[in-house]
Amino acid sequence: MHAAAWTCIDSGSLTGAENMALDERLARSLAAGEGGPVLRLFRWRPWAISLGYNQRAEELDAARCAADGIDVVRRPTGGRAILHAEELTYCVVMRTGRRSVLQVYNDISAALVRGLGLYGVEVTLQKSQPDFRSEYRSVTSVPCFASSARYEIEWRGRKLVGSAQRRFGGPAGDAVLQHGSILCGPAHLRLADYLVTGDPAARERIRALLGAKTADLASITGAPVDADRLGASIRRGFEEAWGVTFGAPLHSHSS
Repeated sequence: MHAAAWTCIDSGSLTGAENMALDERLARSLAAGEGGPVLRLFRWRPWAISLGYNQRAEELDAARCAADGIDVVRRPTGGRAILHAEELTYCVVMRTGRRSVLQVYNDISAALVRGLGLYGVEVTLQKSQPDFRSEYRSVTSVPCFASSARYEIEWRGRKLVGSAQRRFGGPAGDAVLQHGSILCGPAHLRLADYLVTGDPAARERIRALLGAKTADLASITGAPVDADRLGASIRRGFEEAWGVTFGAPLHSHSS
């Protein structure tokens, strides 16, 4: 990791389509030999539900999303549905080198843990890997935050950060895109309202499961999240964990 090569971008709030297109463009550019590694921090306006790359769109009630002004977008990465509402989202685009998927995931998680610690919240990493093939057979598996993968970030056993990763090949070598949601408030629980379940009771089970399985920074600290301080803490966490220096963040596409 070369300190001078890294850039930090604060994109402000963008639509779901704009956010996902920008993440993918940064990754494809790096794989093509253009630009350098990036940490991007951003939010979503309007709120949006993102689906994993291979997830079925029929799992969402599109009419209800539209009626409530909720964007729907497909991520370039895998994983399950997320309602992007009260959160800070991060994106890391970097060279993979010889590191495995889990090694990169662990490196990024270590930087996020450091940053959240600087914000004043002590978190841990999930050490086990669930059997996702078995879990995905259940309707309660539709939300990303219903379970934690190895090296995902938890607070007292409850998931605080959900992330997904993809690699892009190119003439300059592989580039990895990893992005994820840092939950700042409880609005992600409303994802249950937008799922097609076929069983009204299932929606309440999903809401209860998300409430039991997740944590958010406002609930943990008992205070509204200071977005500027959180962003600065995450940037500093990457600097300290990885030995890089970003300098002042670039502001792009803010609204």
